[in-house]
Amino acid sequence: MKKRIAILATDGFEESELASPKEAMEKEGFKVDIVSLKKGKIKSWDKDNWGKDFDVDYSLDEVSAKDYNGLVLPGGVINPDKLRREESALIFVRDFFKQSKPVGAICHAPWTLISADVVKGRTMTSFNSIRKDVENAGALWVDEEVVVDEAFVTSRNPNDLPAFNAKVIEEIKEGKHDLQHA
Repeated sequence: MKKRIAILATDGFEESELASPKEAMEKEGFKVDIVSLKKGKIKSWDKDNWGKDFDVDYSLDEVSAKDYNGLVLPGGVINPDKLRREESALIFVRDFFKQSKPVGAICHAPWTLISADVVKGRTMTSFNSIRKDVENAGALWVDEEVVVDEAFVTSRNPNDLPAFNAKVIEEIKEGKHDLQHA
């Protein structure tokens, strides 16, 4: 059975942090859907300016975590700050943890995870400027290119994408992890 993966994003996601994992997972034969707050297009952020528009496959009200084998959260500063204010996005994220499914988050994406209350007691990394946010939420923050804690994969920035993509794919292939938790 083909693995189906959700990438949750909205306007202001870091372009490479969505495009690179999507491409890597599609090369692996996974079906990858861009899920967002609304249908239509979402605008990326490309380093220091607005980037390309990406088509949204499904809005959050059309899907649930049950529909997917894993979740990827790209960073950027604007994207996770918008997502963490939307209860539907937090429920969607939380459900992947409750269902013991792999979740990957890079850069500033842990802001959304913090608001979903899923990082306490976990070992993870993030963009260095949000280290204190991660630690204050109860996680152990480490400075490594990729950190895996029971199907929970995190990386720091776009330079870590090759390692991040490889680990996310590995965790998705392994499937559910009993010790993955919210």
